[in-house]
Amino acid sequence: MAEYKSFKNLKIDDLGDFVFKVSLNRPRKYNALNLDIWFEIGDVFKKLDADSNCRCIILEGEGKHFTTGLDLTEVTGAHGDEDVDHARRGRRLFPLIKKMQQSFTEIENCTKPVLVGIHGYCLGGGIDIITATDVRVATKDSIFSVKEVDIGMAADVGTLNRLPKCVGNQSWVKDISITARHFGADEALNFGLISRVFSTREEMQTELLKMAKLICTKSPVGVQGTKVVLNYSRDHTVQDSLNYVATWNMSQLFTEDMMKAGMAIMTKEPLPPFSKL
Repeated sequence: MAEYKSFKNLKIDDLGDFVFKVSLNRPRKYNALNLDIWFEIGDVFKKLDADSNCRCIILEGEGKHFTTGLDLTEVTGAHGDEDVDHARRGRRLFPLIKKMQQSFTEIENCTKPVLVGIHGYCLGGGIDIITATDVRVATKDSIFSVKEVDIGMAADVGTLNRLPKCVGNQSWVKDISITARHFGADEALNFGLISRVFSTREEMQTELLKMAKLICTKSPVGVQGTKVVLNYSRDHTVQDSLNYVATWNMSQLFTEDMMKAGMAIMTKEPLPPFSKL
C-alpha cells in the first residue's frame, strides 16, 4: 500500500479479498474537484489497473456528499495568461481540457470493474466521474445535476459523451443537461443512470462490498475481459464487436481458470481461488 500513500486528496483502502476502495477525500469542501484531486483520480486508477492485488474497485466520497463538482474557486484562471490573444489562450486551454478528460477516462480504461456508491450531492463533474464507472448505485437522498450550463459552459470531460450511452434516452439527457435541474435517485433509477437505490449509506456500503467480493471470486481473466469487450461493443457495430471478441479470445481462452471453473460446476464445489494476472 505504500505506493498509495502519496495521494493527498484521495483515500485508498485495501478491503481484502482483492477489493480496493477509493474515496474522494476533501470532505470540508464537499469533495469539490480542484485540479489536484482531478489528476490524482487518473493516477490512482492507472496504478490500480496495474496492481495484481486488485480485482475490483469501490469508489465513494468522504463526508456529506459524493462531490459538488468543479471547485470554481481554484480552477478558474487555470487556463493561462490573460494578456495573450484569444487564439493563443485557446491553444493553451486545449491540452488542459484533454488532460482533464483523460483523467476520468482512466476510470473507464481500468480493466478492473469500478462500482460507485453515490450519496448526497453528485453535481457537474460528479456526473462526469460516475458515467465512466461500471456499476452505479445511490442512496435515496442523493441529488444529481448536469450543472455546467449554470456556469455558462457545455460539459466537456465526459457527461455529454457518456451519459447518452448510459441511459439511452436522448429526450431525458437533453432535459437534464439543458436545464441543469436537480433530480433525485428515483428518477436516476427510472432512466437507468443508476441500477439500485438504498435507504442508507451504510446499507449501500454493505451491499457494494458484498458485490465487489462476489466479483473477486470469479476468474480475473473472465471479469476483466468482459469489461473490455462490453466497453468496446458500446462504441462499435455488432459485427465489429464480434470480430473484436473473437480476436480477444484467441489468446484469452487458453487459461487454467476455465478448467478450474468447469471442474467446480461438474463437482458442485465452490469456485476455487484463481491466480493473479
